Amino acid sequence: MNFIRHHLNTPLALLAAIEWVAFAVAPWLGATLLWGGGWREQSVLGWPLVSYALVHSIAIGATGLYHRRQRSRFVGVLVRIGVALAAGLAAVGLISYLLPAAAVPRSVLFTAGLLSLVLIAGVRLAFEHLVDEEGFKSRVLVLGAGQRAMSLARLRRRSDQRGYHVHGYLRVEGDTVTVPPAELLQISGPLLDYCRAHDIDEIVVGMDDRRIAFPVGELLDCRLAGIAVVELIDFLERETGRIRLDVVNPSWMIFSGGFAHYPVQLAIKRALDVVASLGLLAVTWPVLLLAMLAIKLEDGWRAPVFYRQVRVGLQGQPFAVLKLRSMRTDAEKAGAQWAVKGDTRVTRVGQFCRLTRIDELPQIINVLRGDMAFVGPRPERPTFVERFGEMIPYYRERHCMKPGITGWAQLCYPYGASDHDSAQKLEYDLYYVKNHSLLFDVLILIQTVEVVLWGRGR
Repeated sequence: MNFIRHHLNTPLALLAAIEWVAFAVAPWLGATLLWGGGWREQSVLGWPLVSYALVHSIAIGATGLYHRRQRSRFVGVLVRIGVALAAGLAAVGLISYLLPAAAVPRSVLFTAGLLSLVLIAGVRLAFEHLVDEEGFKSRVLVLGAGQRAMSLARLRRRSDQRGYHVHGYLRVEGDTVTVPPAELLQISGPLLDYCRAHDIDEIVVGMDDRRIAFPVGELLDCRLAGIAVVELIDFLERETGRIRLDVVNPSWMIFSGGFAHYPVQLAIKRALDVVASLGLLAVTWPVLLLAMLAIKLEDGWRAPVFYRQVRVGLQGQPFAVLKLRSMRTDAEKAGAQWAVKGDTRVTRVGQFCRLTRIDELPQIINVLRGDMAFVGPRPERPTFVERFGEMIPYYRERHCMKPGITGWAQLCYPYGASDHDSAQKLEYDLYYVKNHSLLFDVLILIQTVEVVLWGRGR
């Protein structure tokens, strides 16, 4: 499903819609149980139900339950639902106080919360069962059985295979078979007849060399018969949320949709960055002051509180990123190096600040100055950028947008400190650069809450 240039996972989009309805129903059921129907003198429909459903849907998203790589078992899912409901009920209570037109009666809130827990838990159980059923997935035939097609066969994450099932691989002339032999198809007769006989929903074109035997006529017949025909790289982009470097080529980068920079959208993004920065600073300044005091108490009053480091920003221009110091003052006496898990250079206060992302708060100043945005590829150090630019194809293309405090790669890829990890993160950064939009930014910001609450991605 494509929504405002962002590829939404169809099962998850359907799940979100069903849960929104469940949240909207919960207060009405609560009122019915308490009073035998209705909201006394208030309508059971309208803004109260809309605000309750919207707030709780956002809260569910903020706990990572709409993330395609959410791997918690059912008990973990229940914990996340509980956290989301607690936050949602608090937010609804505040909204009811500030906006009486959207008020949900306090006597209904507790009952609605319990009903929401039961309804959402039931929906999640049904969803987990359904997405594993082959009938719920689209059936895909891959045209090709060589190196390019193998990039699809190598996908092992369950989250990358939720929306489809590979029926098999059809070798074409020019391909050296690399896919598992058991998955090769033998077709006699027209391709369209085979697709109809086996209920194929989509054909993924993954040939190594189209100049030799590209079946234009057969693919056209299938396309006109309602069977989707899609490029391998577009399919991988849609299903994995990244642009695979092993199959991308310059012509695709030039002619594919996306990679747009609309002045109006950029102006709105900048205005939202400024407003959000000022609002976040107004809320978090006490936390920032306490963290600064803790750093001074641990390392002495003469020890610096802030850490300035040169990073590469928009169009490759350097700037000084500002963070709370989380490492010893002599952490880089031997030169620039990766931070690693369990890094002995990290102080005790710094460990807490890094775990809770408090050390990132001073970057609000970078956003206000225009060096950064809230959402975008994370800025890297010039030394690493120079090296990666020579080693990793398309690495410098990530600098066509302002770097961000948070980003798509930080949500999708676990913490890593190696050249391989940088290449993997670049695939997610390129996906963001290609598909960025204000809606996508909002989705990333909501899901970033999960990173803070559960300490992922450090």
